[in-house]
This record gives sequence, C-alpha cells and structure tokens, in this order.
Amino acid sequence: MKNNDTDRGYWLFKSEPSAFSIEELAASDNQTAEWDGVRNYQARNRLRDSIRSGDGVLFYHSNIKNPAIVGLASVTREGYPDHTALDPLSDHYDPRSSEESPTWYMVDIQYLAHLPRPLTREDLRSHPVLSEMDVLKKGNRLSIQPVTRKQWEAVLDVSGIADPLSGGK
Repeated sequence: MKNNDTDRGYWLFKSEPSAFSIEELAASDNQTAEWDGVRNYQARNRLRDSIRSGDGVLFYHSNIKNPAIVGLASVTREGYPDHTALDPLSDHYDPRSSEESPTWYMVDIQYLAHLPRPLTREDLRSHPVLSEMDVLKKGNRLSIQPVTRKQWEAVLDVSGIADPLSGGK
C-alpha cells in the first residue's frame, strides 16, 4: 500500500454499462467488486504491476451514445490472478491460463461516489487539463489508463466534489 497522497496512483477504468456499471458497483456487497475479465496484456500488466491499494479510479462508461466518466472508486486489493480465466463457463475463460501460471490479473475496487453529472468526451475536450487525458487520444482503447493527479483533481473540481481519498482536503 502506498504511504501517502503523493505516492497514490490514479486510473481510468472503462466498462460498458451493459457488462458492469457504476450502479452495480454501488449495489455490490460493501460497495466492492472484482475488476475481472481484462484481456489485454498492457492493461493486465498495469493491474499486476502498477495499480496499488488506495489508488483512485475514475469509472468510465464506454461503448454507449455518450461515453463519460460517471463516478469515483478506489482500489482495495492489489493485483491477483483472475479466477474467471480458469472457469470454462465464464465469458472470460482462457485455456492458456492456469493456477500455476496465471495469464490474467484483476484488482478489487470500492465505490466512492457518482459524479453529479457525467463528464462526457466533449466536457473533457473543452477543459485545459482534461483535454490531455489518454482516453481522448486516437486509437487508445485500453480499458485501464493512467490518470495524472492534476487530471484527478480537475475531475473533482469540475464536479464540485471534495477528494474522497484525502479526507476532503
């Protein structure tokens, strides 16, 4: 676990709301859920190697008419093998993965808040800090993307939300 706010990482996690939505996260036991099913090696490496407990997550609804950042979450469990890859009945099954040599990883995240209104791609493009987000870059379709502290703070500022990760500071 990172020791303080300066060590904290920030991420944007994309999910199609038909697969898993911010509402489902908020309704989960302890408002916590596994972020499973990631099947891209670069995103997998971030889940396994870079994302830490206490990191902030911008929850992004993708593949809808107006994709948008819709809420905030935090990482509560660092990367561990994605058990859905081992389940032949799972949509995320991967016969190349095994308990001895897992191919895929996941983290657990906990719901923090809905944004008062979704921040659409147009909103992001029109903001001097948010316009630099990876999610707006052509060809960047990764489901796990880094976010800078300034971008995290800009989302909070635009949304009028105190930072839930630093006790409202």
